[in-house]
Amino acid sequence: MRALTVLPGQRGSVRVDELPDPTPDQGELLVQGLTIGICATDREVSAGDFGQAPPGRQRLVLGHESLGRVRTAPDGSGFAAGDLVVGVVRRPDPVPCGACAHGQFDMCRNGRYTERGIKEHDGYAAELWTVEAEYAVRLDPALMDVGVLLEPASVVAKAWEQVERIGSRAWFEPQRVLVTGAGPIGLLAALFGVQRGLDVHVLDRVRSGPKPTLVERLGATYHCDGFDEAVRGGAPDVVIEATGAPSLVVEAMGRTAAYGITCLTGISAAGRRTEIDVGSLNRALVSENDVVVGSINANLRHYDMAADALARGDQDWLQQLITRRLPLHAFAQAFEPQDDDVKVVLTLGD
Repeated sequence: MRALTVLPGQRGSVRVDELPDPTPDQGELLVQGLTIGICATDREVSAGDFGQAPPGRQRLVLGHESLGRVRTAPDGSGFAAGDLVVGVVRRPDPVPCGACAHGQFDMCRNGRYTERGIKEHDGYAAELWTVEAEYAVRLDPALMDVGVLLEPASVVAKAWEQVERIGSRAWFEPQRVLVTGAGPIGLLAALFGVQRGLDVHVLDRVRSGPKPTLVERLGATYHCDGFDEAVRGGAPDVVIEATGAPSLVVEAMGRTAAYGITCLTGISAAGRRTEIDVGSLNRALVSENDVVVGSINANLRHYDMAADALARGDQDWLQQLITRRLPLHAFAQAFEPQDDDVKVVLTLGD
């Protein structure tokens, strides 16, 4: 079989390799890979910034945003040949820590988790892959064209769950949400906000291309003239920050309505500096009972929540998030972002 592999830590080492077909262990599904999504994490692994190969190996199979079709499934697994499935990314640590022991491996406290296609565990960018039945998520066949969005949608599902759980510490009826960034995470966060009946605003930099249209088709409001303009109509009760841009992170934390919640989902590059009036920020956070929370990854509950949200979404709108579909042999193009990209995917079969 063909698989997309990388030598972690070495820039420009991504290539398509011929590897032996996998043999499923007891309790595992054998899955025909259909598509994988390419995101900033994949590009960072490709650039040599991070990533770890499985123990005893030099190369890592990439791919954590998966979609496949079951070829074989063990008796009693709840799966059958032909099922459309996505593989969960993270696995709990072997110790395990308290969070992992309770199924909350997205909140691992000792960092000994593994991740498919990222950390010590081969990913899903292969024509055939295996996955433990308990870490596979069955999708409605109607999601065939957009099921590869499930992993980023699971990250968004967790972010919204964090917001709502924090809000439930007291009376909480948010009305206005601001999403910063109109990439896949930002647009899916906007979708989830619209599904909750909120007044959704999205801030990005571009003035043309698919992003403004996608936001407008959701019934949300698109902004591209900076944070001040985006909040001129009212301070948001919730901010989902999906860029990692330091200036936006600081603005988001300090500009919510009273008792506001800012959920940070974007990761900032190290070494970037910006001036912060810590005293004013502290005064705003404390005096208004504001909360800032970081959120990353997802557990099985979030995958199920995301699958439900995608199934309820406008399928045509979701298809428009996938702006480029490329064959596996054209992987290099997928790792070069273009101005109008939202989500780029690779098809794994012929």
